[in-house]
Amino acid sequence: MSSSAKPLIRVTVWGEYRHEKKNPKVAKLYPQGMHQTIADALAKLGGGDFAVRTATLDEPEHGLSDAVLDSTDVLTWWGHMAHGDVSDAVVAKVRRRVLEGMGLIVLHSGHYSKIFKALMGDTCSLTWREATDKERLWVTCPSHPIARGLPPYIELPAEEMYGEPFGIPTPDELIFISWFTGGEVFRSGATWRRGNGNIFYFRPGHETYPTYHNPLVQQVIANGVRWAHSGLRIKDQAPNMKPLEPLPPDPEAAERPTEGHK
Repeated sequence: MSSSAKPLIRVTVWGEYRHEKKNPKVAKLYPQGMHQTIADALAKLGGGDFAVRTATLDEPEHGLSDAVLDSTDVLTWWGHMAHGDVSDAVVAKVRRRVLEGMGLIVLHSGHYSKIFKALMGDTCSLTWREATDKERLWVTCPSHPIARGLPPYIELPAEEMYGEPFGIPTPDELIFISWFTGGEVFRSGATWRRGNGNIFYFRPGHETYPTYHNPLVQQVIANGVRWAHSGLRIKDQAPNMKPLEPLPPDPEAAERPTEGHK
């Protein structure tokens, strides 16, 4: 690679990959899994800028070994029926990587995942209904990079309803608000910064609907990957800082503990 070449954004698409194995309707919509549909779309929309791989729940370490996380710039996360099966140790590793600068895109029912709750510090609960609702996602911030190239709204003919109140901290930025046929509204596209990492939550994507085949939904996720990529990795540390200027004598120095912060 020449020095002027744009660096690749290394994306790991994580999927629970349980519904596709148990529900024939989901398997028909996503024969290789929702994670693979998302990964294929990102590879196509990345324009050569994305290096995409997948990881799933039932792989060793859920496919998220130290080596994988060390070489991931942006992680997308979809989970639903097996949030409790996700290892706390893996959640802690993912959280640490986000704080160091890895981007995180949480999709649909991932709102109730351990990792999203850990980073939000809130309930992340909501109201819901799986029926015949139509969803319109209105773009509330058309100048935001995540909304680049989108029309004023995205209309999905059928989707699971999520409604307020949504138990999240006030977003740093609100990109989408959804309206449903039943009358509910929902903050369906929001961003936060945690440590050095960028986080984007995007609502659509119930497993029994073909949502991840929708080109505009795919475009939002691809835009989200570009936005969430910080290019940073700043490990947490608490060093003992030496003064830049000489300090006056400290009469209590001999009595002060010398052990460092943990």
